[in-house]
Amino acid sequence: MPDNIADIRKEYKLRTLSEKDVAADPLRQFDIWWQEAIHSNLEEVNAMTLATASADGMPDARIVLLKGFDENGFTFFTNYDSAKGHQLLENPRACLVFFWAALERQVRLCGLVSLASSKASDDYFNSRPEGSRIGAWASPQSQVIESREWLETQNDRLTNERKGDLQRPPNWGGYVVRPIRIEFWQGRPSRLHDRILYTLRGNGQWAIERLAP
Repeated sequence: MPDNIADIRKEYKLRTLSEKDVAADPLRQFDIWWQEAIHSNLEEVNAMTLATASADGMPDARIVLLKGFDENGFTFFTNYDSAKGHQLLENPRACLVFFWAALERQVRLCGLVSLASSKASDDYFNSRPEGSRIGAWASPQSQVIESREWLETQNDRLTNERKGDLQRPPNWGGYVVRPIRIEFWQGRPSRLHDRILYTLRGNGQWAIERLAP
């Protein structure tokens, strides 16, 4: 590993991406890449950067986990009272980025955000391990707390109090990002990467264009 951070680089050369080869629908194209990523046994393949912004335009970003995708969009779950929850309430737009380094691929998408249905949030919450369900009650996500010990005390107390009663907290659930723009990025030699952009038009059809790297 080079000592100089400026000297750290990788030459991408595994695959190519052509307009002639992609699906007409970007969700179908995402599913193709998703299946390849799944079968490549990538660690935390569903990890994605979620970028949001407050009402005054201050950006924020963090890693969250994709928990589903279909024709309605891309779904993740969190605490509605978290920083991202407040930002999405003020400004219901977001971007997601998947980076699958072993495949030399990125997927970048931007879209409008809405709440998942109560049923979808309940179903997912009830599928979580017990410790994760208790943690959703115990942690006032994004708020300042006095210590780690305070959090663990909260968790222990709720573990005892809520045995057999682990319904979804009212301030916890899912969001769906409905894309209006999706870019598929394939690394290529000499930084001449392949970038294919889908943009949703007013007639509901997707335009497909190549971007310069």
